[in-house]
Amino acid sequence: MSITDWIVLFATLSIIIIYGIWKSGSSKNIDQYLLGSRSLPWYAVGFSVMATQASAITFLSAPGQAYADGMRFVQFYLGLPIAMIVLCVTFVPVFHRLKVYTAYEFLENRFNLKTRVLTATLFLIQRGLSTGITIYAPAIILSTILNINTVYTTLFIGGLVIFYTVYGGTKAVSYTQLLQMSIIFLGMFFAGALIVRLLPDGVGFTKAIKFAGKLGKMNVIDWKFDPKSRYNVWSGLIGGFFLQLSYFGTDQSQVGRYLTGSSVGQSRLGLIMNGLVKIPMQFLILLIGILVFAFYQFNRPPLFFNQYEVKQVKESTYGKEYEHIESQYVQAFEARKQRADDLIFAFDSKNKQKIEAAKVELQKADNQSTALRKAAIGIMKKNNQKANEDDTNYVFLTFVTQYLPKGLIGLLVAIVFLASMGSTASALNSLASTSIVDVYKRIINPNASETNYLIASRLATVFWGVVCVIMALYASKVGNLLEFVNQLGSYLYGTILGVFVVAFYLKSIKGNAVFIAAIITEVLICILGFYQVVAYLWLNAIGCILLVILATLISLLMPKKKLLPNLN
Repeated sequence: MSITDWIVLFATLSIIIIYGIWKSGSSKNIDQYLLGSRSLPWYAVGFSVMATQASAITFLSAPGQAYADGMRFVQFYLGLPIAMIVLCVTFVPVFHRLKVYTAYEFLENRFNLKTRVLTATLFLIQRGLSTGITIYAPAIILSTILNINTVYTTLFIGGLVIFYTVYGGTKAVSYTQLLQMSIIFLGMFFAGALIVRLLPDGVGFTKAIKFAGKLGKMNVIDWKFDPKSRYNVWSGLIGGFFLQLSYFGTDQSQVGRYLTGSSVGQSRLGLIMNGLVKIPMQFLILLIGILVFAFYQFNRPPLFFNQYEVKQVKESTYGKEYEHIESQYVQAFEARKQRADDLIFAFDSKNKQKIEAAKVELQKADNQSTALRKAAIGIMKKNNQKANEDDTNYVFLTFVTQYLPKGLIGLLVAIVFLASMGSTASALNSLASTSIVDVYKRIINPNASETNYLIASRLATVFWGVVCVIMALYASKVGNLLEFVNQLGSYLYGTILGVFVVAFYLKSIKGNAVFIAAIITEVLICILGFYQVVAYLWLNAIGCILLVILATLISLLMPKKKLLPNLN
C-alpha cells in the first residue's frame, strides 16, 4: 500500500476507536458496562446487530466464496426475516420484562441452575472458537500487505480489540458499530462501482453478470430438495430459519445487542431493520465477488491468491517446478482470455448457437487453467503438508491491493478491520457477560459488590480475548472462514434453540428432562456432523426438533413426584 493508504487506514481506525470511547463514557457498574444502561435507540441497536453478524469474514470471504462457488450462498439467509418476526413476538418482550443480563438467566427461572449453566457453556464454547476466526480475518490482510507471518498480525489485532473492548464496554462497541456500518456501506458501494469501471471496453455490468451466469456463477436460487446440498431454497428457509432463530434468540453476542434497546419497541425495530437489510446487503457483497470473477476473465489472476504460501514454495527446492507451472499458466490464461472475448462477441451477435459454442470453448480453456492450478497446489503440499490450499479468503484482498486507486485501498482495508473489531468486540463483551452473570455472579461469588463485578467483567474480557487469539493462531487450517463459522455454529445452535423452545412453549416439561435431552441431542448432532450425513444447515433444525422430542419423551417416562396427603 502507498503512504496515502496507510494514512487513510490509521486515520479511520483512530477516529472509530476515539469516537467509541468518547461516546461510551466511563462505566460505573455492571449494567452500564455490559448493557449500556439499556438506553440505546433502535437504529443503534439495528446497526449493532448487523455489525456483530457482518464481521470481517463477511467482507473478506464472501466475495471469494462467490468467486469460487457463485451466488448460491445468499440462500443461507432466506430464513432470516421469518426468524426476526418470531423473535420480536416471543423472545424480545420476555427478555425485556425479566430485565435479564443474558438469555440464559431466563432458563434458570424456567428450569434449574444446571440447565442454565449447560446452555451457557455451549454458547461459551461456540462463541469462543468462532471469535478466534473473526480475529484471524484482518490478520490475513495485514500479513499480506506487510508480507509477514499471520502469527504476528493476529497478536496485534487481538491486542487492539481487547484494549478498546475492556475500556469502553458495550456502549463503545455499539456506538463504534453505528459509524463502522456507515463507512462499510459507503466503501463497498465505491468498490463495486470501480470494478465495473475497470472492466474492458464493451463489457459493462450487464454483460459481466450475463458472462458469469453462463459459467454457472449466478446460481442464486436452487429449488431442488437435496439434504446433502449445502445451499438451496429449502436448506435456507428451514435450516437457515432455525440457525438464525438460535443465533439471534439465544446467542448472547446478539441478545446482548438488542437488550441495550431503551424499550421493547426499540429492540424490535432494530431486529426488523436487520431482517430487511441483511439479505440485500449480503446479495450485493456476493455480487462484488461475481464482478471480480468477471474482471479476472480478462485480467490475469495469480495462479494462487495467497502470496505468503507462494513465497514459501518459491524459496524452496520446488521453486523452479512451481515457476514452470506459472509460465504455463500465463499461456493458458491468454488462451482463456481469447475464449472470453469470443463469448462477449457472441453476446453481441445474439445468436444462441454462437453463444453456446463460445461457452463450451471457454469452459475447455478454463479446465486447462484449473488443472494447472491444482498442479501448483500439489507442489505446495509437497513442500509443506500443512500449507493452506484454500485461497478464497485472499481473492478480494488481492484485487483491492492491486487494482484500486490510492486512498480507497486504505479505506477498504480499514473496512475489513472495522468489521472485525465490531464483531469481535461484541463477541468478547457477550463472553464476558455470560461468564460473569451466569457463572461468577451466580455460583462463585454471588454477594460481591458492583465494583467487584465490574472489575471481574473487565478481567473476563481479557481472558476471553486471550483465548480467542490462541484460537485465531490455528485458524489458517479451516478453509473458507465464512463457511467454517456457520458450520461451527450449526453443531451447537440447534440444541441451544431446542432448550429455549421447550422453555417458551412446553410448560409441562421440567429441567431434568431438558438437561438430559440436551446432552443426548448434542452427542447425536456431533455424530451426524462428523460423518456429514446431511448438509450442515440441516443440523440446526434437526438439533432443535430432536431435543423437543427427546425432552417430551423423557418427561413422560420420568417418575412423577407424589404429593403428600393433606393431613389437616
